[in-house]
Amino acid sequence: MQLTDSHGRNINYLRLSVTDRCNMRCFYCMPKEGIVNKGHHAILSYEELLLVAEAAVGLGIEKIRITGGEPLVRSGIVAFLEKLSGIPGLRHLVLTTNGLLLERMAADLFKAGVQRLNVSLDSLHADTFAEITRGGDLNKVLAGLEAAEQAGFPPPKINVVIMRGVNDAEILDFAEMTLVRGNSVRFIEYMPAVKEDDWQRYCIAGDEILERIAGRYTLEQMDKGRYAGPSRDFRIPGAQGSIGIITAVSGHFCSDCNRIRVTSTGQAKGCLFSDEKTDLLPFLRPPDREGLTRVLQGIVSGKPERHGISQDGYVHKNFTMSQVGG
Repeated sequence: MQLTDSHGRNINYLRLSVTDRCNMRCFYCMPKEGIVNKGHHAILSYEELLLVAEAAVGLGIEKIRITGGEPLVRSGIVAFLEKLSGIPGLRHLVLTTNGLLLERMAADLFKAGVQRLNVSLDSLHADTFAEITRGGDLNKVLAGLEAAEQAGFPPPKINVVIMRGVNDAEILDFAEMTLVRGNSVRFIEYMPAVKEDDWQRYCIAGDEILERIAGRYTLEQMDKGRYAGPSRDFRIPGAQGSIGIITAVSGHFCSDCNRIRVTSTGQAKGCLFSDEKTDLLPFLRPPDREGLTRVLQGIVSGKPERHGISQDGYVHKNFTMSQVGG
């Protein structure tokens, strides 16, 4: 079954958040003091999350990405992932993590059926990494990357939020990483979630990132797969890995959007930067599989044509990335 929205886009990808908690405090993602802890009942149970996933796959979703916050901080996550991987019709189960807990959990994640990992890594320098994450340990993340490959995972994709004056001096360092490692390094434009004065000072357009890399290396464009995300992908000839550019601000990719998302509190959204959301709790407590299927179909049908972010500003209400699953 193919799931199509009102703009003719094939929707085959669900981002499913299992928690809004995180063991980092990246300054572009959440406040320094963290977020207000929600009561246990406010967060979807694993049974409820599984019901959402089953309904989505029944409609035509073929890829599920587990997100947070940091999904690995939630107790029982491995057992849940094992159940998720067994859903008939689910072709791809992937997980995004900050990598802090990956060294000790990678083998269990692989055995549970997770097929691929994305790891957030915004600097290769310990001091800069600690500044961005407000105290994160770079060595733990690097050890997690190694453990993932030893466990049997393909080289994890690496997500880098590039910010002018913060980590943009490392663009070539990350590009050169792909020469000898099989990772796909994906440079992500800084996206404003919370209004702040002059947020554009951090933004570096994807084309500028490519120009900096092309000043030293030849880049070959690569074809995207059916389940690919929003990046434009390139490779330095002979490199083991690849380079991706995600341009949510300078060049929106909405015409190719193939996803919906559900937050850890059961709010379904057709667009990360839309204020429109639908509460799934009435269809989960008590469980109403038919009603849940109908409302998810409605989320797909109501997906906006594009988001409202540009280099001139944005119109959405403030939120933290950890609360919506990034």
